[in-house]
Amino acid sequence: MISIVIDARHAGSPVAPGPVHGHATLPRLARVRARSEFTRVFDNSRRLAHPLLSLHWMHDALPARLGLAVSRKVDPHAVGRNRIKRVLRDSFRRTRMHLPTGAYVVVARPAAAHVENDALRAAFFSLLQRAGALPVSITPGTMPAVAVAPATA
Repeated sequence: MISIVIDARHAGSPVAPGPVHGHATLPRLARVRARSEFTRVFDNSRRLAHPLLSLHWMHDALPARLGLAVSRKVDPHAVGRNRIKRVLRDSFRRTRMHLPTGAYVVVARPAAAHVENDALRAAFFSLLQRAGALPVSITPGTMPAVAVAPATA
């Protein structure tokens, strides 16, 4: 039996809840891995910046792929760098099916080491929305908008 948890941290964001048990991974085809591909993305992409992250997006015919660059300048401790990568990988994995094709390379900035996971997710989704890869949320809350019929006299 697979049980699904609806996590309050993801309420209102374009992510699907994940399984409670088990390890969901990002398949190899969904990763930017080779140095040559990183170089191609950096040279031919559209770049968007946020105080915590910068996003390089290169549209191509391949499925959505994620590359991460988190240097020792961001956090000298591997635990901190791995936390940033884990949060971003998980957010990408949950939204990958809704993203346009192309390579997405996220470069973490030093401020990313000092914020909570929710702030990293919000920064990542903000960059994706600004890039046009995700629709901008129309309803600011968690409740759907209700259409009001005009009163007849």
